[in-house]
Amino acid sequence: MSDHSYDKRISRVIDYIYSNPSADLSLDCLADVAAMSRFHWHRVFSALTGESCAQIVRRVRMHRAAFWLVQTDWTVAKIARDVGYNNTQSFTRAFREIFDAKPLEIREAQAQHVLTLKRKEGDDDMYEIKINDAPKRRLAAMAHVGPYNEVSKSYEKVAAVFTSRNLWSQARGMVGIYYDDPSTVPEAELRSHASVELAEGATVPDGLEEVTIEGGESAVLLLKGAYSGLQDAYTWLYGQWLPQSGRMPADLPSYEVYLNSPMDTAPAELLTEIYVPLQPITTG
Repeated sequence: MSDHSYDKRISRVIDYIYSNPSADLSLDCLADVAAMSRFHWHRVFSALTGESCAQIVRRVRMHRAAFWLVQTDWTVAKIARDVGYNNTQSFTRAFREIFDAKPLEIREAQAQHVLTLKRKEGDDDMYEIKINDAPKRRLAAMAHVGPYNEVSKSYEKVAAVFTSRNLWSQARGMVGIYYDDPSTVPEAELRSHASVELAEGATVPDGLEEVTIEGGESAVLLLKGAYSGLQDAYTWLYGQWLPQSGRMPADLPSYEVYLNSPMDTAPAELLTEIYVPLQPITTG
């Protein structure tokens, strides 16, 4: 059985976990999804990904829970049920182990963050923008079509490839490229790439595609907070900062560089750099 076959099985399991966070995600169930013997599946999964099936199930469930906490007004009890916990206390304990905070503390922290931003609406310094000479980046990428808030499962698959083949020493962080405006393109048709930036000289693993970001002068916005705040940041960047800056965007997609991970970082502490490539300044 080839490495590529194992990658496909892990990818299928990740898809299943993301699509069914409240379902039976026991070892036997996931072995069936992977179409492997339950006697061997756990050892194969752990050896290739560096974590147990139970660990990835808990991470994905808590990631979905954190997203719903900051994006909805659902009760903690409902969110707990929707990620497979009938007992709110057990859910809260598992959540704290990942994010070092209670669920309602995450919701309150994000609400305070949004309130602070709203107070700054109309101010030139609502977000800080720097114009940098961005480096050229080579990426090992997986295409994603669909809602941007579901791209995390594609990142899981890319990460599984790098872990199973012991390639993280050749990685330089996670990058996302977003080709469409979600205010004008239907969610089901949104195009993006989930990717790992490659070190110089590294090869693209089988099953992933090479994508290049040429770099050059770019507007860079550093966002601290949940990914739910990204759309507001983009709206401000394109609707206020860009027209007032006197600069024009280049005919290239925007992209995001993730400085930490939602899998082990509370939403209010996430750090994301948004890059918008700019046209050169012309004189005359």
